[in-house]
Amino acid sequence: MQNTMKYENIEPAIFLERPNRFIAYVEQEGKREICHVKNTGRCRELLVPGAKVYVQRQSNPGRKTPLDLIAVEKGSRLINMDSQAPNKVTAEWLRTGLFCSPEAFIKPECPFGNSRFDFYIEDGTRKIFMEVKGVTLEEEGIVRFPDAPTERGVKHIQELAACKKAGYEAYIFFVIQMKKVRFLEPNDRTHPAFGEALRRAAKEGVGVFARDCRVEPYELKVDEEVEVRL
Repeated sequence: MQNTMKYENIEPAIFLERPNRFIAYVEQEGKREICHVKNTGRCRELLVPGAKVYVQRQSNPGRKTPLDLIAVEKGSRLINMDSQAPNKVTAEWLRTGLFCSPEAFIKPECPFGNSRFDFYIEDGTRKIFMEVKGVTLEEEGIVRFPDAPTERGVKHIQELAACKKAGYEAYIFFVIQMKKVRFLEPNDRTHPAFGEALRRAAKEGVGVFARDCRVEPYELKVDEEVEVRL
């Protein structure tokens, strides 16, 4: 079964500047265009002036921003930076049978305790909570998460540990939105509390795993497993 997320109306552009988290300016054929950034992370190492980007033109005439920023070239590597994409490709990937059976019951956005997890899965006797994290930060083939402090991410990890204690399977799945990476590790330099929480949860039985993605300007697909070093 294919687990590919497709984009329509993709166009190349050149990144100019990002005045705030939500918008950027790009250049197309000498014209300056405003663009919605579908990733509120810092992405400083990606969005540098002159970088080639790929944008999706929207058909809604009422939108203030006619373009969405989807992907960026960093050297020879194409990185998808759509923060909504990891959940969408994970939903497709779960149906491939590589994690659970294709017939499993899968419910997105399911609450537990004080959190809402990306997926709840029932597969025979298995009852599973899964949180998905998209990864775009890369340095010399090493990918790290998060790219900015995330108290929400720490809370999710703690709640996953609570799920495990309550008798559920619990997983955190890092979707690496690029290819050609060596391994993933928590970004202790940026947010040490996240790394500490992740290591503690892993010791308590929370599954931690990662996969890279095949990235094209017009599509994204979950691909091969990547080593996680805690």
